[in-house]
Amino acid sequence: MNSISAWIIEPFQYSFMEAGFLAMILVGTTCAVLGSYVVLRRMAFIGDAIAHTALPGVVIAYLKGFNLFLGALVAGLVTALGIGWLSKRESVREDTAIGVLFTGMFALGILIISTTHSYRDFSAMLFGDILGVTHGDLLLMAAITAVVLIVIALFYKELELTSVDPSYSAVVGLKADWMRNVLLVLLALAVVSGIQAVGVILTSALLVTPAAAASLLTRNLLRMMILSAVFAVSAGFIGLYASYYKGVASGAAIVLACTGWFAMAFLIHIVMRRHRNSSQG
Repeated sequence: MNSISAWIIEPFQYSFMEAGFLAMILVGTTCAVLGSYVVLRRMAFIGDAIAHTALPGVVIAYLKGFNLFLGALVAGLVTALGIGWLSKRESVREDTAIGVLFTGMFALGILIISTTHSYRDFSAMLFGDILGVTHGDLLLMAAITAVVLIVIALFYKELELTSVDPSYSAVVGLKADWMRNVLLVLLALAVVSGIQAVGVILTSALLVTPAAAASLLTRNLLRMMILSAVFAVSAGFIGLYASYYKGVASGAAIVLACTGWFAMAFLIHIVMRRHRNSSQG
């Protein structure tokens, strides 16, 4: 076996690394697929808000000895449905509802943490700990991925139309508000899985950055989803290898790898646009 093959295979001799790689396949796929809708709908702030508002649920679950995923899920769903409910009122715009719930829930999480007089125990929640993924976590991630992909497959056309042309979707009888609530619930599920990988603070990057990179290279939604998933999963692998060989924080390395893919896609986009302009000229 040559040195390159040994370098690639070596991390897989540890079960926690195998679990981390599998987790990134699940999380990366889930976040990338939903991230395509987030980018199309210009909802990047919603992903960030749901990620941060999951904090009090995670903290309460930790203090009470419950499953952290379930705590994050409850808080994320409450936030997602709360945003949908508030933004339906004419007196409160969607960005205002997001801002109110985002800051209020995150502050509540920080307040609860402060009562324990120790921030050290919660560092994994804030910055992620993908190498600490358990068998139960993997099962929950797999279930979330399955639910997200099945719902998107069932409502693909409806979600695409309400994302690309909400005015026309209303004309043909699609309930845009209902589809938005469906998407918000799916985002809450994705955020729950992403928190384990990169933490509360960086989860929105998994939703937005790979999809934003893919959107620079294609306008076809299905191709955008596939390309975004490739970016997200490969960034996860790059981050995990960096963590294993260089000892850096895996969550931060994953997000920086996503940023690297975006930079590369942006350069390709500029070159392609200049080529088209010169051809037309």
